[in-house]
Amino acid sequence: MRFTPQILLAIAALTISLAQQPGAPPRSDVSAQIRITGDVTAPLTLSASDLKGLPRKSVKVFNQHENKEETYEGVAVQELLRRAGVPHNEKLRGAAMAMYVLAEASDGYRVVYALAELDSDFQDSEVIVADTMNGSPLGDKQGPFKMVAPHDKRPARWIRMLKSLTVVNVTTPGR
Repeated sequence: MRFTPQILLAIAALTISLAQQPGAPPRSDVSAQIRITGDVTAPLTLSASDLKGLPRKSVKVFNQHENKEETYEGVAVQELLRRAGVPHNEKLRGAAMAMYVLAEASDGYRVVYALAELDSDFQDSEVIVADTMNGSPLGDKQGPFKMVAPHDKRPARWIRMLKSLTVVNVTTPGR
């Protein structure tokens, strides 16, 4: 079978049209990943579908900039760190108290959380890696993943376009 340039052009136009349909997942979701590395016993690379299969959590926040309530859904950071083998709950003590998590976005923005801030035995932080807001996937300028810290008074440590969490123990030799 031979395809004419007109047929190939029609197929390309149809493919682009279908990819841009309302409700279709953003193209970045296909290759979206978050890496959890550093001082962990089991480094992880999770896709958007991997996150969907983990225990889910919702948090409601008030967006001061837009004067409205928003509901984010995703996975608790504590759960992700637990799966990577990071000390948590009763094992978070001693030298492990000198650990922190460096969260980094694809645009280079970076913030730090003390490991204890992300552990429910220390405080009710409810920090999540969100993949939806108000029931819809995060847009390209926010996602595909966003770290949301609902109890921070300012959202300066909320990381849009989150790409990695690096666990660092400052008591590790060489640091």
